[in-house]
Amino acid sequence: MALDERKGVWKSGKGKGRHTPKGRQLEDQPWAEVRALLGEGPHRRDLLIEYLHLIQDEYGHLSAAHLRALAEELRISMAEVYEVASFYAHFDVVKEGETPPPALTIRVCDSLSCELAGAQALKQALEDGLDASQVRVLRAPCMGRCDTAPVLELGHHHIDHATPEKVKAAIAAGETHAHIPQYQDFADYSSSGGYAKLAELRECGDFETVQETLLASGLRGLGGAGFPSGRKWGFVRAEAGPRYLAVNGDEGEPGTFKDRFYLERYPHVFLEGMLIAAWAVEAERCFIYMRDEYPAVIEILKREIKALEAASKVEPGYIELRRGAGAYICGEESAMIESIEGKRGMPRHRPPFVAQVGIFNRPTLVNNVETLYWVTRVLREGGEILSGVEKNGRKGLRSYSVSGRVQNPGVHLLPAGSTITDIIEAAGGMLDGHTFKAYQPGGPSSGLLPASMHDVPLDFDTLQPHGTFIGSAAVVVLSDHDSAKQAALNMLRFFEDESCGQCTPCRVGCEKAVKLMQADTWDQPLLEELCTAMADASICGLGQAAPNPIRLTMKHFPDEV
Repeated sequence: MALDERKGVWKSGKGKGRHTPKGRQLEDQPWAEVRALLGEGPHRRDLLIEYLHLIQDEYGHLSAAHLRALAEELRISMAEVYEVASFYAHFDVVKEGETPPPALTIRVCDSLSCELAGAQALKQALEDGLDASQVRVLRAPCMGRCDTAPVLELGHHHIDHATPEKVKAAIAAGETHAHIPQYQDFADYSSSGGYAKLAELRECGDFETVQETLLASGLRGLGGAGFPSGRKWGFVRAEAGPRYLAVNGDEGEPGTFKDRFYLERYPHVFLEGMLIAAWAVEAERCFIYMRDEYPAVIEILKREIKALEAASKVEPGYIELRRGAGAYICGEESAMIESIEGKRGMPRHRPPFVAQVGIFNRPTLVNNVETLYWVTRVLREGGEILSGVEKNGRKGLRSYSVSGRVQNPGVHLLPAGSTITDIIEAAGGMLDGHTFKAYQPGGPSSGLLPASMHDVPLDFDTLQPHGTFIGSAAVVVLSDHDSAKQAALNMLRFFEDESCGQCTPCRVGCEKAVKLMQADTWDQPLLEELCTAMADASICGLGQAAPNPIRLTMKHFPDEV
């Protein structure tokens, strides 16, 4: 049979032959723009999120044409690029025919501390007073500035104690970029003995001695898990190489801002601790995953990593700084690793644990920023700086992020056995006209405790008998002006927004809980049944801990629900 006689093989319908492959077509202009942004290749698949940031920063959104061009450049499917771009809150995907967002975006924090400080009224005033075609106003989760609530982000410029007047003045002045605070730079840190301990360990250090020093000091993971640091290092070191180190800087738990506090002041204390940890586990590369809500910190780290490279403290490229894109779930270590690999930040099933199968399927040590800050101090000053402090039978120090109805919110370094009474006293007492009513001991995951439980030491292992935990020590203080029921609803709305959607108990459970909690009177048996399903069946800590605000509010504030 002649070729032109085989009807239906090369054509679909008379005169309707397909001239292009199925799907979006590659356009020359967007492809050229993407190639100009990415620079010379080869381009790495694991840097997909970094490339998406380049396009978003340049054009203010991610057009379908640019996503198609990026897929072509990375030699991956359009679906793969789209699923990553649409997963993260800070990427604006714009399809054909859709209107791109305005040039300016204002993100108003509506987490608990900011809501107590009037964030809802602020957001409404901005929506009413600004031209929506020029400025977009969005609600956003915690920005790690709870001590200066209410807070918003104008472009990448944070406005503390925000008011509509401050916002309008900043827009008029074109203040949309991060303000870099004064901090201890490489030259200053080095001149005061910085990196001497790292040099000593690299020259003649003994891992077992370092491990024993850390264990004796009592240093535990300060991201919330509380696992003994020295022991974790030993687990990773025992695995066959190559090994990696990842720093979890995705401090997204509402109420927490201690890591930002240290990074904006003493970045090299943290960086030396990170390089010591890398030496200890013989890591071939270090990854710092920093949340996108900390643009000043990201700029500081960029500068100081370059300074370390220039001073030959590390080889160029040994430290990779990765920028998050607005996903609380990436604070979970395996979700963070997925994000570092350029994927959606979805938690992995365990086992295997990341100490065995982490970044690029290699053993990976994951440490929190503050943990590494204390590694440097313990090894330079001796473990007694932690183990020598004792209060209420507990040893060590804790950096409490304190906000809410207190006179002096901020990071307060106190003995680990401190009670909420001690913490409120350190924060200058309650605001005038406010009486202490309740407190959140460790972020929304820890729920709410009543003022009557004022004598419980806030530390690892002391709160579990009360159905909660210290977590990242994010303390939010509520007064008689506040509703425990509304505070719990605020926490569950946060979890509803931030659930990655991978598992049904968390995805559907958080949404259902919010609907039930909006009722004037809670259906407590149904909520308890829901809490049990979420806690037992969710894949990661988000869904497992989300029931805590519900259960503790029903237990301690029954008159409100």
